[in-house]
Amino acid sequence: MNNNQNVLSRVHEIINKGSSGIIVIPPNSTIDAIASACSLYLGLTKMGKNVTLASSNIPQSDVMGADKIKNQFATGGDSLMVSFPYSDGSIDKVDYNIQGSAFNLIITPRAGFKKLDPAQVSYSYTGGTVDFIIVIDSPTLNNLGAIYTDNQNHYTGRDIINIDRHLTNAFFGTVNYVNKTSSSISELVLSVLQEVKIEIDRDMATNLYSGIAAATNNFTSYSVSAETFEHIATLLRMGAVKKLIKKPEPVKPPTVTKPNPPVVTHLPSSEGEPTPIENVEKEKQPTDPGFEQKSPSDWLKPKIFKNGGLI
Repeated sequence: MNNNQNVLSRVHEIINKGSSGIIVIPPNSTIDAIASACSLYLGLTKMGKNVTLASSNIPQSDVMGADKIKNQFATGGDSLMVSFPYSDGSIDKVDYNIQGSAFNLIITPRAGFKKLDPAQVSYSYTGGTVDFIIVIDSPTLNNLGAIYTDNQNHYTGRDIINIDRHLTNAFFGTVNYVNKTSSSISELVLSVLQEVKIEIDRDMATNLYSGIAAATNNFTSYSVSAETFEHIATLLRMGAVKKLIKKPEPVKPPTVTKPNPPVVTHLPSSEGEPTPIENVEKEKQPTDPGFEQKSPSDWLKPKIFKNGGLI
């Protein structure tokens, strides 16, 4: 049994013994990372695992399953969590009452702030345990951004499965399925799904096909090998649809509007009164034809100087 097979067997063991887990991808992930993570999410969910997809930034992608990506580190549990956008000081008070069989949670905005938009409210369960964490396409845990730095205590004491192909991978996992010569992460995830004996359906196969195509520039990159085409053939037999996946939209920084410079409409005159700019432009300049410079009336009179001064 080669080393890769040993690692895959260990991955299989961790997933089998756990009932819940989190799949984490870096912020601003590639199509390959999103496609492979979503395929693994769909597969583990089909297997009966309680799994959450998480990223510091939620990508806008048409990969199947990308709508399940959350920016919170949570899985399962019995506690219902209500989430919505919040600005510091915007909430005046939170209260509740019970009317018949209905429990009403009342959130009152502070004066001067907008009321809560129901379309921006999301619901999830928290308080559950995390048995394993699968990190995809990240050379270090710090590369995951806030989903790691804000939840470091949750990574301690957990089985971490590190799936990556970066040359700089730090081998931070309990198990490190790192293949630096692989042409895509999607190929590695395909091997994981096959090892765990999960039936790969059309959506999963299409995701993985799209991930490989994106990572290899439509199978033209130097890292493409015969094994890559064998994986592609396998996915096509599983029903993969060859379709173009749009690049995920990056998170844009807030737009800063610069104030327009003041418009000058007048220039001051010698008397202190504003002179219309159009009149100033019409005045003849020394270089203009026909310019006539007025001289002082006494400039032809003789001048008498004494001790360096004019008398």
